[in-house]
This record gives sequence, C-alpha cells and structure tokens, in this order.
Amino acid sequence: MQAVQFGRVGGPEVLEIVDVEQPTPGTGEVRIRVAASAYNAADGGMRGGFLPIPISLPHVPGYDVSGTVDALGDGVEGIAVGDQVIGFLPMERDGGAAEYVVAPVEALVPAPTSIPLADAAALPSVALTARQALFDDGHLTAGQRVLIVGAGGVVGKYAVQLAKRAGVTVVATASPRSADAVRAAGADQVIDHTTTAPLDALDGQVDVLLNLAPLDPEQFAADVAAVRDGGIVVSTTAFMATPDDAARGVRAATVFVLPNRERLTQLVALVDAGDLTVEVTRRITLAELPALHAEAEAGRVAGKVVVLA
Repeated sequence: MQAVQFGRVGGPEVLEIVDVEQPTPGTGEVRIRVAASAYNAADGGMRGGFLPIPISLPHVPGYDVSGTVDALGDGVEGIAVGDQVIGFLPMERDGGAAEYVVAPVEALVPAPTSIPLADAAALPSVALTARQALFDDGHLTAGQRVLIVGAGGVVGKYAVQLAKRAGVTVVATASPRSADAVRAAGADQVIDHTTTAPLDALDGQVDVLLNLAPLDPEQFAADVAAVRDGGIVVSTTAFMATPDDAARGVRAATVFVLPNRERLTQLVALVDAGDLTVEVTRRITLAELPALHAEAEAGRVAGKVVVLA
C-alpha cells in the first residue's frame, strides 16, 4: 500500500510517498481502509521535531481519520467489517496518511451519515478540542458569557457553535476575512481584532476567555481583565503560558486534547442532527501532502484540509 511518512525529523522535504506493507490488526485493533485523514498543525510539529510527542521513525502522520473497517483483530466487539468510522488516533502511532491504518477499537466511533465519509475526517480532534476547552476545562454553563479569541480558525468555529447551542452568549474576535463565517456559526458579537482590542469592545466581563490564537504575551495578560472575578482563562496555545489573576481568583488552564469516545459520539450526533457544521475548505491527495506541509510552514493554509487516500 502507499503511505506518506518521514524517516527523520526536518522540513517538509523529509516527507515521502512510499510503498509499505499493509498493516495487520492486533488484539483489540481494527484495520481501516482510509477514506481520508486530516491535516493538523501538530503533524507539522511532530515532523519538525519540536512537538514533544514520542513517535517512532519512520512515522505516518494524520491522527484524524475516516474510513471503512476492513479487518478485525482478536477480541474486537461492537464493530464489524464494512462499518464506516471516524477516529482520533493515538498521536504516537502511525496515522491515516495512507491507504490503510490500524487503530485501537476504543479510538473509533460510527461516522456521521449526513456528510461525505472523507469530509468526516475533519471532525475528531478539532471538535474535541473545542468541546474540552469550553466545558471540561472552562466549565461553561447556560446563561454565561465567553470571549473566544481567534474564533475564525477551525477550532474557533466549532467552539462558537457548541457554546451557542449550550445557551452561552458568545463574543468572538475574528479578522474581516472570517467575520461573516463566525457570525454564521452563532456569535452574538464579533470584534475585528485587526482594528479593535477586545477590552475596548466588550460591554461587560465574561465568565470564560478562550484563546485559540498566538498572542503577544503582554496582550494576553492584559486580556485577563475581561474575565470576571472567579472566572477562567483557557488556552490551546501550549507553546506559551496561559495567564491568570490569582488576586481575583481567575484561574488558568491549558488544553491538551484527549481522545474521548463518548464525547466524539455526541459530536457525531450533533452533526447528523444539523446542529454542528463540519467545514472542509480543501481536499488533496496523498501525493500533495508534502506541499501542504510547506504551505503550512509559510502560513498559507487556512481552514481544514482533508487528505484523500
């Protein structure tokens, strides 16, 4: 079978398309005939060697995957050959940028039926990040207010949708390019971060500040004033410290997304109910993946890209 892999860390040039042996599922595993994987920034971090995830080389990227179950290992129950599934694969293992991938059965859930199977690869890790950040780490509840900084990105649009559906008032920052999409996702107020600081546009404090963007540390610290006493600052930018304000009881939490089969099943149900939109901005082939990594390093990748096997 064909796969994209890298045998050493480095720039996009270390990625190559190779012929490798089709994997065999072990106990508790299934083999998936891949419909698509999805590109995530962490794929570039692992390839470049600056994201501390213990991978073995050579490594196949693409930890978000959709496809059809092709073979079962010993001890697998509750899933059958022919089932269409999606999953957030263990990041330290080979991913879905290949024609086939082996996955632990506990990483998989039935795929949504209302969207193309390949597009469903865009859902798992990013939607789980938004869900975890808002509700597991941020403890948002109906009637509260959230400020989402960087809402125009992939995680941000899921966060806006999920918060709004939960009865939360959503204030979001976005650029003019993404403002309409953020409003369409459900934001009650959109602040143009290219012209206006959030503190200058807010009409009151929020319960949760969710940061999804690389900010100047001084600006990030200043934005904590937007949070009420006893509130929380949640950030997905693990490469920089998340500020708090202990004197006012404002806590800080940094998101490290975790696989969660129950949560992912709930997200799939929201998709099929029409309550959560999966956005795919581009579809590419395995052969185009190295070029996509180069584009991402140059900052030219916007939205969610799925990689067709």
